[in-house]
Amino acid sequence: MEIGDVADADLGQLHALSISVGWPHRAEDWQFLRAVGKGVVATDEIGRIMGSAMWFRQSAELATIGMVITSPRLQTQGTGLWLMEYALKDLSGVDLRLNATRAAQRLYLSLGFRPDKTVYQCQGTAALAPEQPLASGELRALTPEDLAAVTALDARAFGVSRAALLERLFAQSQGYGLFRDGSLKAFSLCRRFGRGHVVGPLVACDDGDAMAVLAPHIRDHQGRFLRLDTHFETGDFALFVVRSGLAVFDTVLTMSLGRSFADFASPEPDAPVTYSLVSQTLG
Repeated sequence: MEIGDVADADLGQLHALSISVGWPHRAEDWQFLRAVGKGVVATDEIGRIMGSAMWFRQSAELATIGMVITSPRLQTQGTGLWLMEYALKDLSGVDLRLNATRAAQRLYLSLGFRPDKTVYQCQGTAALAPEQPLASGELRALTPEDLAAVTALDARAFGVSRAALLERLFAQSQGYGLFRDGSLKAFSLCRRFGRGHVVGPLVACDDGDAMAVLAPHIRDHQGRFLRLDTHFETGDFALFVVRSGLAVFDTVLTMSLGRSFADFASPEPDAPVTYSLVSQTLG
């Protein structure tokens, strides 16, 4: 096996690798990830890609790791550990976060990662819930002029500013924002991904505002496949997600190395929180 740069890897082979483990990523999704992150691939003696690992510097102090995939026939032969060692070499001294499948949790525990929160992968055919939330404020589509406010609100919720990522997401997403007294209080972005569309990030200070900025995406994609990844299992927001046709399909575990997920939370009262992730790879 040899190590190569994911940036130079054949896109068709990367797509085939994720398909081999049942992940929904399109070739376009891989291309987006290559544009915003770094990574390595493992290839066999005839150049076939047999594994991958990627990492994404969200800020100077925090990075996320994702797309850690090994071909099914190599999953018990240490390939995942080998790839992770390359990632960790490049990320020395940086707090790390990832979302682990059940099969990969033992690997990450062995590397010192600690469990933080469960992520609920909610997906299905979008349908209008019997009761629609009422927006307390002005709910409207976001425009390029709103990017700075979106980036600032996301930074308060995520714990660090990820301006470069938000700018790229903004360019390929439909977004809605909730404004009160001219100030952005909640927002959501929705873009093409996998089998259909995914909503994320979604940032709000409470369930009511979160439901208000999610509802337009449910309406826009009625009868079509929609996905949302959230740490919320209970409460009004979680119930609204299920009533909108997005049942829990699977779970993964958010894990940290260095400062934990909670360490990045804002101490201010009524602080915004991330109701849905950009993706399991990007957090």
